[in-house]
Amino acid sequence: MAPVDSGLFDRLERFYDALPRPWARIEEIGSLILFIRQGEGWPYYARPRLGSHTPSAADITATRQRQRELGLPEAFEWVHETTPDLLAIARSAGLDVLLAPLLTLDPAALVPDLPVRNGRIRYLDAAAPSFAADLRAARAVARLGFGAPAHRAPLEVAEKTLVIDGAGPAERDAAAPLSEEAVQQARELFDSGDYLTAVVESPTDGIVATATSQRVGDVAEIVGVATLPSARSRGYASQLTATLAGRLLATGVHLVFLSAGDDDVARLYTKVGFRRVGTACIGEPAAAPL
Repeated sequence: MAPVDSGLFDRLERFYDALPRPWARIEEIGSLILFIRQGEGWPYYARPRLGSHTPSAADITATRQRQRELGLPEAFEWVHETTPDLLAIARSAGLDVLLAPLLTLDPAALVPDLPVRNGRIRYLDAAAPSFAADLRAARAVARLGFGAPAHRAPLEVAEKTLVIDGAGPAERDAAAPLSEEAVQQARELFDSGDYLTAVVESPTDGIVATATSQRVGDVAEIVGVATLPSARSRGYASQLTATLAGRLLATGVHLVFLSAGDDDVARLYTKVGFRRVGTACIGEPAAAPL
């Protein structure tokens, strides 16, 4: 694990607290804060309130009840190094917790942009006539990409989609069109300047991989790195991540980070310049026993 500067986790906590606020309303429940998405889009989560003491099992139970009342996923996120006691409390309150490697970019180790095999990298343009179709394709790639692995990729996809491993362009193109509200909200996100989506586009198969960055000030997180199952093992995810990280550095971001679904995925990111610094915890209700 890479050495960690003393202020890193404070910066991450401020980022996590600030990111949803322009797009959500807030409810405080004990030492937890629940971010409630306004309008369409992926739902947010509950996490420890900035500067608060460790949430209790009662705080988690009350928050889960409120999430159910609102029709929201019972989702919780926190950084283990910041709130180490919460792991045992969350499990005692009935949550399964994914321990996701948390990595930050070492700018000196970032690999250069390289040509991608049988494709090109481009950024989605909210002003382009093709934006709605491109957004639909990119989100379908993410759903299919995250549906196939055994682990649940953190922070990226709210919908749970059952897919067949090996899904390709036909399954991607079968995705339902996005609503006008969803497209408009995405345009607002992109127009803010704090969100970017990069894709790999194949001349024969269209959009086959995607990655998104979300930024607050000089801190940015890369999320939603996914490849269409039929297009895996071509290095698309790694190169997309590196290209997007380079773009962020060039536009004034000083801290780039991401969470990986497991140790194997984390190792792919270390090959392009990221270093593990901690653990992101993603909690959801434990599955009922069979």
